[in-house]
Amino acid sequence: MISTELQSSMRWGSPLETAKAAMILLHGRGGDAADMRALARLFESPGFAFIAPEAPGNTWYPFPFTAPLAQNEPYLSRSLDRVGRLLSELADAALAPGKLLLLGFSQGACLALEFSARNLDCCSGVVGLSGGLI
Repeated sequence: MISTELQSSMRWGSPLETAKAAMILLHGRGGDAADMRALARLFESPGFAFIAPEAPGNTWYPFPFTAPLAQNEPYLSRSLDRVGRLLSELADAALAPGKLLLLGFSQGACLALEFSARNLDCCSGVVGLSGGLI
């Protein structure tokens, strides 16, 4: 059964039931999940599942990543929790962390890098395009 979190995300590529690996793609501020599909074409490979969640209001948190951490709360924590839930659901679908990748663009890159810094064993690789650690 596919959870609400996965259902509310844009998905393409191999079905999770048969996927050999999966990539979660996080869009930038003002972007959306559809933006990530165009980017993912560069990475498409047989056996890969792609999942792109969409941030509420097209932003993961309200202020720049260089702002004091407290200014981006509770939005940052909610966004980090969402990434964690997606990774957990992929693990429940028999995709171990060694078969998971996290990719983000701009604000999504900052979110991906922050999540991986807090959860070092979350996945096999993290790509941050035009972003930095929060």
